Amino acid sequence: MLAFVTGATGFVGSHVARALAAQGAQLRLLIRSSSDLGNIQELQAERVVGDLRDTGSLKKAMAGCDVVFHIAADYRLWVRDPDEMYRSNVQGTKAILEAARENKVRRVVYTSSVATMGFQSNGRLANEESPVSLADMIGPYKRSKFMAEEIAIAAGRSGMDVVVVNPTTPVGERDIKPTPTGRIVVDFLKKKFPAYVDTGLNLVDVAECARGHVAALEKGRSGERYILGGENLTLKQILDKLAVITGLPSPKIRVPYVLALATGVVDQVVTGHIRNREPRATIDAVRMGRKKMFVSSSKAERDLGWKIVPVNDALRRAVEWFQANGYA
Repeated sequence: MLAFVTGATGFVGSHVARALAAQGAQLRLLIRSSSDLGNIQELQAERVVGDLRDTGSLKKAMAGCDVVFHIAADYRLWVRDPDEMYRSNVQGTKAILEAARENKVRRVVYTSSVATMGFQSNGRLANEESPVSLADMIGPYKRSKFMAEEIAIAAGRSGMDVVVVNPTTPVGERDIKPTPTGRIVVDFLKKKFPAYVDTGLNLVDVAECARGHVAALEKGRSGERYILGGENLTLKQILDKLAVITGLPSPKIRVPYVLALATGVVDQVVTGHIRNREPRATIDAVRMGRKKMFVSSSKAERDLGWKIVPVNDALRRAVEWFQANGYA
């Protein structure tokens, strides 16, 4: 089996590529000319240079492939030019699907995000059937992923074989950017967490998440989406776990929502718009945090054989990797 993988130089993508290789798959990895290849250096794989927004080059690069894993995405909670994010996440997904259709690829596994789910403030766990619309999406990242997911699901229900997976918040090694979740770990290691907000995330071991992608290829139903989740944890619980792993103190002061929002406004204006750097706190991130992003993975458990595992080991591996690679 020849698998075409986008985003393999990134966090989740590099783990999916390894999981596929472990299953005996041959790999063809789409990279950009500017990509950091550190995450895939030791992988035995064919590398092709291309761009998600160039359908012509994608069709050529994908020729002869049996399956496609579209994992690449612009994952930032703040961007100066939102159109850039829509071009990568929405138009890029359209181009991948068009190239896959042209090449008669057997199946496409599209990596969406738990961000597209319908989270509520009543404490109920979100799942694939929770009511949600584009109007519920906060910020260009969530909106672009929602729009791209709709395109993938529509393709899967109208003739193409497309399965969608929705990882929650992956954590583990090789988070080279790092992702917003990885920055939580890095900031904790740098002792930049004097306080916390009352929010919550579902953390999933990135290695388990990769295995879930392979399970979706083998067992998923076309046109369906599957939450790949782990533990539902408040931010305070996550920081407490990091404290146990590292021996560093966990913050004891909880910041009210209004103060957190004000901090986001100031950081976004000063760091983002004046200094032209990505802010640590953004207005959208604070608004997202008002609802705990707790989910159920029961559909994936039923259809894919997904198993929820504790994230302590993944957090420990993340800490060790960030320390070993000079992030903290």
